[in-house]
Amino acid sequence: MKIFPTSLIRELDEYTIQHEPIVSIDLMERAACSLCNKILEYFRFSSFCILAGPGNNGGDALALSRMLLEKNYSVKVFLLHTGNLSADCQQNKERLIKKFPDCLQEITSLFSPPDVSENTIIIDGLFGSGLSRPLSGIYAKAVQWINASGKTVIAIDIPSGLAGEENRDLSKPIVRANYTFSFQFPKLSFFFPENEPFVGKWEILDIGIHPDGIAQTETNYYFLEKSEIKNLLHERKKFSHKGTYGHLLIIAGSKGMAGAAVLASKAALRSGVGLVTMHGPACNRIILQTKVPEALFESDKNENWITQISDLKKFNSLVIGPGIGLQQEVIDFVKDFIVHVNKPCVFDADVLNIISINKKNNELLLFIPYKSILTPHPKEFERLFGRDENSFDRMLKIQRLTKELKIIIVLKGAYTIIGMPDGNIFFNSTGNNGMATGGTGDVLTGIIGSLLAQNYTSEEAAIIGVYLHGLAGDLALADQSPESLIAGDVVESIGKAFQAIRE
Repeated sequence: MKIFPTSLIRELDEYTIQHEPIVSIDLMERAACSLCNKILEYFRFSSFCILAGPGNNGGDALALSRMLLEKNYSVKVFLLHTGNLSADCQQNKERLIKKFPDCLQEITSLFSPPDVSENTIIIDGLFGSGLSRPLSGIYAKAVQWINASGKTVIAIDIPSGLAGEENRDLSKPIVRANYTFSFQFPKLSFFFPENEPFVGKWEILDIGIHPDGIAQTETNYYFLEKSEIKNLLHERKKFSHKGTYGHLLIIAGSKGMAGAAVLASKAALRSGVGLVTMHGPACNRIILQTKVPEALFESDKNENWITQISDLKKFNSLVIGPGIGLQQEVIDFVKDFIVHVNKPCVFDADVLNIISINKKNNELLLFIPYKSILTPHPKEFERLFGRDENSFDRMLKIQRLTKELKIIIVLKGAYTIIGMPDGNIFFNSTGNNGMATGGTGDVLTGIIGSLLAQNYTSEEAAIIGVYLHGLAGDLALADQSPESLIAGDVVESIGKAFQAIRE
């Protein structure tokens, strides 16, 4: 799914109005109907307090009010403005008053907190994504009341006061919604962790924006969906053999850290690679060959950590980093490996920390092979590339770095960000908070390495790998709780995830 900046969303609305064709008030009516149906899915036995602003977001709120009143719900409606209303807001005000003449209260100078019952849902329709300055006056007072009310809050399209992209000052008045129902597309700001207290749980409502307009409008931002992943998957041939699906080398583990190699190897095998060779310290041989008998084991000359590697030519893809440690001999090996390796690799965990230790003049970053995949978590990213003021700035940094270095960056977390060398950014739609546990990153690394070995492009391996990893976590959660989920559960659900994608 494409994600558009708010300026382009307004253009898409206009394209729909011109090419469907449909008048703007009818497009608003369609949006309000979709919104009404969604709200009643959640809150069929509630009463509602709706706060509408002077623009089109307020027009949506007034249309919604009329629809709820037509269904005999208890609705209190407040229209806040200090002057002019948008044309569609004015028309929906007139429609509402004509049918329900006593339901609307207008507030133009002083906001007095409404008296609402215990089961009242507050609906925020003050301002949409076009807001260009902080809320003040009666609008700020209304937001203050909403946030202090203790009631369940629903935001129409976006919480009032929150910008669609960049939000540098989160101390300004912003509605703290429990639910945000966004029209047609998510806003970029929904994907950044500091905005979660305002956005709450969000869903997308299809309001019939013209598909040609969506197809023709360019963007650098995407939200991964099942249909897109399904189209990327290769079909396995009847007369294929293990050599058909590639040979992956996983360089992982150190004394006491065999688990990282086990998880990465198991995940790689479950993801379809033909052969896996694990290279690790001699002390891990028995553990690895016992825990992962389907894989080959290549022992380092060192007993406790990795210091050398044999010929790399026989491998189709390479993974390096999980659990290898930060000993000086390991650091020396990694530096030599990065300088001399000549094929795309998956770089994870301790390799990223070693690169950050040696990041003066970006000396190791400049040697990373073309279209290699780096998989940092936020702290590793910060160590590598420095701290950012907010998540929006960090996303822009990922765009810049991936273009400059011709690499792929997978920034792990909720809505994992995948930055591509062409400047495109993908946000993942799968995964859950139970995956915030040790070892799940090693699983992701194994999946991506496996896909690379199977002749997926680096871009495809990153996109499929991230989506598949999160989906496996979601399926594993069906038998667990967020507290009890472990990385091994995710590995065991990879097969179910493939099946779910292909269904």
